Amino acid sequence: MLKFAALALAILGASPGASGAAAQTTPPVGTPIVIGQSLTMESRILSQTRRINVHLPPDYASSGKTYPVLYLLDGGEKEDFPHIAGLAQLGELSWTYREMIVVGIEGVDRRHDLTHPTSVAKEKADYPTTGGSAAYRRFLAEELKPWVAARYRVSGESAIIGESLAGLFVVETFLKQPTLFDAYIAASPSLWWSDQALARGAAADLARWPKTGPTGGARKLYLTIGDEGTTMQEGVDKVVAAIGAAKPAGLTFVYDPMHQEHHSTVYHPAALKAFRTVWPGPRPEGN
Repeated sequence: MLKFAALALAILGASPGASGAAAQTTPPVGTPIVIGQSLTMESRILSQTRRINVHLPPDYASSGKTYPVLYLLDGGEKEDFPHIAGLAQLGELSWTYREMIVVGIEGVDRRHDLTHPTSVAKEKADYPTTGGSAAYRRFLAEELKPWVAARYRVSGESAIIGESLAGLFVVETFLKQPTLFDAYIAASPSLWWSDQALARGAAADLARWPKTGPTGGARKLYLTIGDEGTTMQEGVDKVVAAIGAAKPAGLTFVYDPMHQEHHSTVYHPAALKAFRTVWPGPRPEGN
């Protein structure tokens, strides 16, 4: 009887806590935290409506200043926009790299947009929509960059950033149309694509290297890779070797492998180091 009474008291005593925990499964309604604006634009080149997410420096409305623009591939709310916009905010707080406008392009069919045509039969069969990178690059050059310049105070400086297939697109753009951006940031680029065709052709592309960037200055490339190894690493090694042999005029090249990171973890630390390298701020590191 005493055991039963003790059990009953324990159950009754636990009930308020249990119901309180259940009540907390519905979060309270608060004020949204806004890190950017989401807009849409019509693309004639892609025959699509594309969603563009934009993060502005906090003093943008009052400063009257112009800002460099970071074009972020895979830039949707459920892609890389939140953490890259967060790193932009870190630069605004720390001044270890410059304030920037982040323009995130939300993905629709990234295997189409971010890849060049493949010669590998299995890749064609597995991913039948691939091969749209040239059109996507035209969209960036002829539609998105003018669209941004017409709506925001831009300095004329621009960079493009991407990881994995987006990194492949960054490297392809760097090699095929290097004057489109001032700076290129590629994390673990999928240079295994099409039997490393882009990497194998890097030397020929670099032989056509122009003398100046889109704003008349030098260009920068920040390249890193995690612990992927095998064909991805081989592709990166070929690009690094081609750049080392060609020594393109006006290029600042930083190859910063992060073999302690995995494919799923390399992007965030790589982006942080890239911003400090590509657009360093007025405050010295450590201050």
